[in-house]
Amino acid sequence: MRHVILGNGPAGVIAAETLRKNAPADDIILVGDEVEMPYSRTALPSLIAGQISEASMRLRRDKDYFSRLRVQQVFGRAAHVSARTRTVKMEDGSAIEFDKLLICTGSKPRVPTIPGIDFPGVHACWTLQDARQIAALAQPGTRVVLVGAGFIGCLVMEALAKRGVDLTVVEKRDRMMAGALCRGAGDMVMRWCERKGIKVHTSTRVVAIGTSTLQTLGAPHIARLSNGAQLQADLIVYCAGSTPNIDFLRGSSIKFLQGVVVDDTMQTNVPGIYAAGDCAETFDEAAGRSIIAGVQPNAGDQAYCAALNMADKHAVQRSVRQIDVFDTMGLISASFGHWQGIRGGEWVEFADPANFKYMRLEFSRDILVGSNTVGLTEYSGVLRGLIQHQVRLGDWKERLLKDPMVLKDAYTECVQQHYVHQASIFHNPPGLQPEPARQAV
Repeated sequence: MRHVILGNGPAGVIAAETLRKNAPADDIILVGDEVEMPYSRTALPSLIAGQISEASMRLRRDKDYFSRLRVQQVFGRAAHVSARTRTVKMEDGSAIEFDKLLICTGSKPRVPTIPGIDFPGVHACWTLQDARQIAALAQPGTRVVLVGAGFIGCLVMEALAKRGVDLTVVEKRDRMMAGALCRGAGDMVMRWCERKGIKVHTSTRVVAIGTSTLQTLGAPHIARLSNGAQLQADLIVYCAGSTPNIDFLRGSSIKFLQGVVVDDTMQTNVPGIYAAGDCAETFDEAAGRSIIAGVQPNAGDQAYCAALNMADKHAVQRSVRQIDVFDTMGLISASFGHWQGIRGGEWVEFADPANFKYMRLEFSRDILVGSNTVGLTEYSGVLRGLIQHQVRLGDWKERLLKDPMVLKDAYTECVQQHYVHQASIFHNPPGLQPEPARQAV
């Protein structure tokens, strides 16, 4: 049996290891599109900041690791997959045959539609080579414009700040980390960053990158903003989101929408072909819809599940982790569950701007379904427990709507009642209740 894994990031490596353990006699081919040993993309900001070395980014540091595991490494890009002939055609014209295939090609950076985005000195922060170039240019005092303040953008922002650059952040949405934080939480993170000396423009776009007046201004680039401002820049970095890296599947019989559509075994509509990670679109029972779970722990879980099934071991993946914790310049924020709320639900918020503390709770009936917090790490366990276990709050819901800071008291009482109720159901399951004694007539 020959297994081909497209993508040698964390998901691909976990899949290869899982396959080798469960299918010791099978052939395994691990394909990566960078001529680099497998590394963690999430570590790129730490590399830019100078906190780690390139060697520390490697997923497996022993250079002979994959050969000893009997995993063949191939470097190149997939151009097309044929489910009929069971082959992957590569961009260099070669072809790789497979019996079973795992697609974990991740995502690729979204390139903003900005005139001048392809100029020298304008970089994405996506590959190891990108990080090397950014680190070489981002010297102390360098004027840097960062386009995008989502989760990845904020990690890159902090890395650049640690290098002592003169940094301006431009975000087209109305707040920082808009994909994980509500307006109140995102605004608080922005004020924190400004207090750290970073200039932030929200609800603003870079409309053009120009070089026509360089000689007089002394800067390689001018970033023109939608609010009329013009920023001199020695370096421009964009972190404008990402899209699943699945263009090579066009014309194949593999179904994809936003990502590659998979079932709870991570198998696609084509038997023997699987997908995992940032390129996989899976139905999440908790969310009630198909989602792409673009965080590394989910990618690892999905790859492990897919590999087990490729090795003919039955495994299912029915939900994804919906917990994200962020450290932005030392300020901790968190997004749990349906943090953006649900239709027909209620919500309440608490804010202490002077001390950078914030909480927003989202309810469905008397169940807490999501939350955002900033600067309140002591509530993380409480929120995780209530949301994950769908604890009924009863009368405590109304009390929380009046004062969300009684959350710990609500947790103590309601969780205890929840587990008493669960234990009662376990010992007396529905349909197996003892029949009441009959009275004599």
